Amino acid sequence: MSKLQVLSNDIVQCRRCPRLVRWREMAAKVKVKRFRPWEYWGKPVPGFGDPQARLLIVGLAPAAHGANRTGRMFTGDRSGEWLYRALYKAGFANKPTSLSRTDGLKLSDCYITAICRCAPPQNKPLSREIANCNPFLQQELTLLKRVRVILALGRLAFETTFKTVDGLGLSHLSVAPKFSHGVLFQFSSQLALLGSYHPSQQNTFTGRLTEQMFNSVFRHVKEILASSD
Repeated sequence: MSKLQVLSNDIVQCRRCPRLVRWREMAAKVKVKRFRPWEYWGKPVPGFGDPQARLLIVGLAPAAHGANRTGRMFTGDRSGEWLYRALYKAGFANKPTSLSRTDGLKLSDCYITAICRCAPPQNKPLSREIANCNPFLQQELTLLKRVRVILALGRLAFETTFKTVDGLGLSHLSVAPKFSHGVLFQFSSQLALLGSYHPSQQNTFTGRLTEQMFNSVFRHVKEILASSD
């Protein structure tokens, strides 16, 4: 068993945050009408993807009836529809949809994770819950040795990722970068942090994030990776 697999097992068994444990398990029990036939995952969701990835995507947290239902990051909700469609167009995924852990989806040169592994009430994890989860992100950053670009989806993921990388001694920046869509910061010649609006319905329904904007982010990722070869 690889170290990433061991870490995934540790994540799935985590019960550090009582509020999140209650919420994720309640959502898995109560369900919503359209997913009543599903047996929900109802546990922390581990990272997913290529262990040799040069692109690491960091989201916020599983959705109560998305990844908390399916057991795979960004799988089974509208945000995931946007993300995997963009990954497929950019050549990081073998198909444009992600429906379940057994649907045959494979990522190439890409790994997906989040700053919080449990579905939080109102999609808003508390700062102490993010802190409790942070050692998992630290370990992923250590184990994913080929990562060259970290794409953070949303302000909170961006800020948490910066602090995590900085805490590992991988940053030479003296001031924390400010989040905006498309912003790029080089931690070093070998590691960059790129920000994007999260493909949440709040952003996509209002037009704050368009598909053209989101696809452009992945073209930027490809350019950075090509220049680092």
